[in-house]
Amino acid sequence: MKHTNYGDELLKLLEALSNPYRFKIIAALNEEKQYVSQLARELGISRPLLYLHLHKLEAAGLIKGHHEISKTGKAMKFFELLPFSIPLDQNLISHAAATVTLKKKKEDK
Repeated sequence: MKHTNYGDELLKLLEALSNPYRFKIIAALNEEKQYVSQLARELGISRPLLYLHLHKLEAAGLIKGHHEISKTGKAMKFFELLPFSIPLDQNLISHAAATVTLKKKKEDK
């Protein structure tokens, strides 16, 4: 993953990391790539819930999914961790804050 220095990208990355299941997913994938069912069993969560977390991590550029064919001919979706480093400090946040997109509140009509 590229060095994150823009506010919206940094917030997306931090949001992806802001869940304990996603921390566990990253820890599991740091050991080895895993297929979805294997990872769901290891974490003790349903596959639909796991896919929700995997989607957030993949959208943030932290993991990558791909299909492989097993020896029995079954298509399996594997995920692997992408290398990343987040040198988070006050300077990075100050720089990123200048590029954050603020959502405007809807005005009452």
